[in-house]
Amino acid sequence: MLQNSGAACAAPPSTTAKKGKATYFFMEGTLGNCSFPSVPADDLYVALGQHNEYSKGAACGTYIDVTGPKGKTRVKVIDSCPECPAGHLDLSLKAFQKIGVKSDGIIPITYKAVPGASVPGPLSVRVKEGSSQYWLSVLIDNHSNQLSSVKVAGSGGSFKNASREDFNYWTLPSGAGNGPFKVKITDVYGNSVTVSNIKLAVGKTQKTTAKLGGSVVRQPEAATPAKKKTPAKTKTTKPVVKQATPKPTKTTASPTPPPLESATTVPTTQPAQLDANLAANAEAPRCS
Repeated sequence: MLQNSGAACAAPPSTTAKKGKATYFFMEGTLGNCSFPSVPADDLYVALGQHNEYSKGAACGTYIDVTGPKGKTRVKVIDSCPECPAGHLDLSLKAFQKIGVKSDGIIPITYKAVPGASVPGPLSVRVKEGSSQYWLSVLIDNHSNQLSSVKVAGSGGSFKNASREDFNYWTLPSGAGNGPFKVKITDVYGNSVTVSNIKLAVGKTQKTTAKLGGSVVRQPEAATPAKKKTPAKTKTTKPVVKQATPKPTKTTASPTPPPLESATTVPTTQPAQLDANLAANAEAPRCS
């Protein structure tokens, strides 16, 4: 879906519905790969394939609508699933039971990203343990859409671009001083907000009053080239070339010569053999 190599993904995710399958899992007191300090209050969350749709943390904090045999639910991305291929969503048990039967274990689903999904509150910023004036890493929550950039400015300083880690923190390897900091947050739709007075309080989630809202302009999906209509093939019968047989010429000098034999004899395939050949060709695999 998306790719990310430290910097944020620039393009919004596709909102086209996809087909796949879902299983369920338990957090068991551990944090997901997105590093959020707790699971959502409604207990509706999902882990995406670590090597594909998780997109090295770019999907963290976004929302997905999932439809199964029993109905539809909305889940927040908070974790990655190491063994899940693209299309395999690992849901919380509560989310799974909203759309399927627990005893089934695996259910067919359709799912799609939800730009501009509602969030439980304003933006929050959490300063990672180990941060100092020389190294700073922050986690942003309640942003709903994928983020394209996070910039941090120290007291009286200019903004510096932070790099996203695959565990969903944004890091300044050289730090930004002792704070307080300004943090400018921008999503993939161009919405941006700057929050101020973020303290160098390691391991603490600092709530703000800011919301990252605004218009959600969906980028046009990559157009699928229209398939050219191939005219229906009509079965043509190859003309049978008959060897010309010389007509006898009446003469009194010599008897009529026998018909000349063709230099090349074209074997005639019997109907039964022709049917067998066609059947064999029909079974042969086609090149992709």
